[in-house]
Amino acid sequence: MAWHHWQDLSGPELAELADDSALAVLPIAAIEQHGPHLPLSTDVTIGEGLLAGALEHMDTASAPVLVLPTMAIAASPEHSSFAGTLSLDAETAIAVIESIGASLAAAGIRRLLLFNSHGGNKAVLDIVALKLRAAHAMLVVKANYFRFSAPPAILAADELAHGLHGGALETSLMLHFAPDSVRRDQLADFKPIGAHRAAAGATLLPEGDAGFAWMAEDLHPQGVAGDTRLASAERGATLATHFSVRLAAIIDETLAFDLDTLGHRNP
Repeated sequence: MAWHHWQDLSGPELAELADDSALAVLPIAAIEQHGPHLPLSTDVTIGEGLLAGALEHMDTASAPVLVLPTMAIAASPEHSSFAGTLSLDAETAIAVIESIGASLAAAGIRRLLLFNSHGGNKAVLDIVALKLRAAHAMLVVKANYFRFSAPPAILAADELAHGLHGGALETSLMLHFAPDSVRRDQLADFKPIGAHRAAAGATLLPEGDAGFAWMAEDLHPQGVAGDTRLASAERGATLATHFSVRLAAIIDETLAFDLDTLGHRNP
């Protein structure tokens, strides 16, 4: 097996595997509200499911892949108005990941993949990746599955564009990974502000080339965005395979990356 769960190794076993050819993968997610139909663990379940699928697509790897324990609680201030959300402030989340990265560097690891399944973590990852690169000469790759292109014709373009949180895409993935956790009687069309504004001809939307900062209640009073009635386990299986294959390719490229191509600071 070319990959290992970090916490399952002994200290000497880890020391044998940890060098600048090895890759550490840190799954980063969230515990937060996803409306009345999905559990608080949605981002954890999706992130871990996609990563497991990616590892299954990798029969062999050129060097060890070390999967770190999932960072389940991260930056979710945009969901703080809703019960159940647990959040670190951005500065704390950055400090936690920075400390994990420093521990990896001390172990001799110079390749780190931050695999993220929660949109609110993206800005945190952008900052901490650069900090780790500067401090430890590490290759730090940021992979946000929700930025991966979707399979053709899997969902309507409007749903993909505006179903930002708890919509048909996430609900389909949950129907695939954890069907019993989906409250099917609560599925509905949570038409978000982005869809209303786009229909009126506006181009200033919650996300896009010019977006505005939003709290979840800005998207929809119930903190959800998208038509969950479009979700299905079949769509979820297609999405999971598609995203997992893309993640496997990212892992392969990160392992193959020539660290000597990274620049070095002048003394």
